Amino acid sequence: MAVNPIESRYGRPEVRKIFEEEYKLQKMLDVEAALADAHARVGNIPRGAADEITKKASIVHVRLERVKEIEREINHDVMAMVKALSEQCEKDAGKYVHLGATSNDITDTALALQFKDYLKFLFDDLERLKDVLMNLAKKHKKTVCIGRTHAQHSLPITYGLKFALWASEINRHIERMKECKNRLLVGKMSGAVGTQAAFGAKGIDIQNITMKNLGLKPAIVSNQVIQRDRHAEFLLNLALMGETLNKIATEIRNLQRTEISEVSEGFGKSQVGSSTMPHKRNPIHAERICGLSRVIKSNAITSLDNIPLWHERDLTNSSCERIIIPEVCILVDYILNLSIELLENLEFDFVNIEKNLELTQGRIMSESVMILLVEKGFGRQEAHELIRKCAMKSYENKIPFKEVLMKNSDIVKHVTADELDAALDPKRYIGTAVQQVDRVLRELGYIHTI
Repeated sequence: MAVNPIESRYGRPEVRKIFEEEYKLQKMLDVEAALADAHARVGNIPRGAADEITKKASIVHVRLERVKEIEREINHDVMAMVKALSEQCEKDAGKYVHLGATSNDITDTALALQFKDYLKFLFDDLERLKDVLMNLAKKHKKTVCIGRTHAQHSLPITYGLKFALWASEINRHIERMKECKNRLLVGKMSGAVGTQAAFGAKGIDIQNITMKNLGLKPAIVSNQVIQRDRHAEFLLNLALMGETLNKIATEIRNLQRTEISEVSEGFGKSQVGSSTMPHKRNPIHAERICGLSRVIKSNAITSLDNIPLWHERDLTNSSCERIIIPEVCILVDYILNLSIELLENLEFDFVNIEKNLELTQGRIMSESVMILLVEKGFGRQEAHELIRKCAMKSYENKIPFKEVLMKNSDIVKHVTADELDAALDPKRYIGTAVQQVDRVLRELGYIHTI
């Protein structure tokens, strides 16, 4: 029976598989095979022995159940794998398994192979999410809505600008992860303290050949482990992604509030919002994204404590990494896909969007009127104070802003009614919002016609 919800509720099966025990075991066996081949290439072991090790370095031969059986006896997971592989090798090939290596030569390099497979999914997720956001930015680049600062109505904005901003942020995550990838997909064969003493004079060659076989970069220097700043950078980058998704989901949750109700999650025909309130349409996808981002962030912070290990290494990183690395990777993939689904099915209430633009009776256009007065010769501070007083009068007396403005003699003798109407039109005060969206679409490689 599952204990962790990742096993039963969260995460995609194809991504969970990367971090399952059998998958990890196969990657460790792949490293052992690559190491044996390297030994054979430099003349340390017979070619036939390396070929036999490579042939048997598969979970078809080395069964997880057998590895666990040995581990229960000797209390060492890597040595259990080594013994299980050795006993499968014919003739004397088994005696060359794991030659010169320390446990983390195998486990850290295998972990890099797991990361390599995971990154294929991650980059695909990010590109698909970016594309969804760019589609929305293009579609809604002229959809004018009210902007909010301090949760108060401020000035008109467009939904296209919101989506373009998010798309640009996702693109930065892609750029960061491409840079991080070069530092993450690194393996090593450096022995117990990093000197490669057990490999002899050909240690550097053995490491280089092994990593070339596996499609990884060799660490330029290491001690008993790959340095954990690499892993911390990776997990912190994933946490940054989680916080961007948290931000997007939080905005959607706010915009779905009953009092705002401009956008909302798609709601299935038979979907139930509440066990007791049949009318409810809760933003459960967005709330799940926000909730799981907290787990991702907290786990990523733990990775920082794995950097200062004692001397050439200790084991304090090992136990927590068995938890935090799979959890963060699986949950980030999950909420990325959840965000794609959320945004693809986003529903817009254009009536409420228009209604909210008029909620302050025109006061959101105070800056526009102030700028108009400056153009008519007023000083900026003078115009600001005049419009501020008019706006407060409109607010306190609950009367339209235009009505207050039209009764002010200092304003009407400089501004015509038509000019004032134009200045009070939200759709005419979105600045370069449309051009900015178009620029984002171009720079992010949007392939459709802008």
